[in-house]
Amino acid sequence: MQTRPKLILALIALTATATSFAQSERSQSADAAEELKLAALEALIAAPSDRALPLVTKVLAGNHSDEVKSRALFILSQIDDPQAQAQLLDVARQGNGEVREEAIRMIGIGGDPATLAQLTDLYTSGDADVREAVLEAYLIAGDSDAVYQIAAAADNEEDFSAAVEMLGAMGANDQLRMLRDKVGFSERLIEAYAISGDVDSLRALARDASNPEQREHAIEGLMIAGDDEGLLELYRATDDMEQKRMLLQALSVTGSDMLLDLIDEALDEDR
Repeated sequence: MQTRPKLILALIALTATATSFAQSERSQSADAAEELKLAALEALIAAPSDRALPLVTKVLAGNHSDEVKSRALFILSQIDDPQAQAQLLDVARQGNGEVREEAIRMIGIGGDPATLAQLTDLYTSGDADVREAVLEAYLIAGDSDAVYQIAAAADNEEDFSAAVEMLGAMGANDQLRMLRDKVGFSERLIEAYAISGDVDSLRALARDASNPEQREHAIEGLMIAGDDEGLLELYRATDDMEQKRMLLQALSVTGSDMLLDLIDEALDEDR
């Protein structure tokens, strides 16, 4: 009678082990099936458009994982057919979550001008995640004019900053300069100049003594851009000791070859 509890415990442990093993086998089988679907979709890249499109449409309408549907959206972006672009736009408008955001980005990869133009309405009506995906689509497509329009029309700091940051990443110097003419001084714009490497604009702002805050941010921008030459030019040109101090600190961060000479000059008692 005393051995019965031990026997029951052993049976429970055996059952649990068998269940865990069965679950592991099912998990491995599901993973293998998922990988097969992904490989099948990748193989569609070489298929004729009229054969690939119905299969991709079937996947998007079916009960598949977000990863599988995202892969299908990429194939859709590579199909040169108006129906494919229409499907991408449909998912971008009516899809949910990550699949919807991926469809928006795939419109950027496809690069069809007419479909890209439809993203403006999506940006206006979408939530933060959708707006971010639209900006990424324009980045992928290299459509800096569309991003400029978003920045110029922004009615809040968050949207303006996101669009300006994207313009900086795109190296869209012309659009960033137009924004400066439109909105005036902006710390975000100066950061974008630094990211895009527009040292000419930064130097001009740093030489403008009418706005000390703007000048300080412009010097920081030159430092971020690693423009030793511009910083040194400003250092030589000014007699303002406070500005010289700021510029010397910036040059110390950039590691200018002239730094030791400038330090020697600053320490010269006979100045």
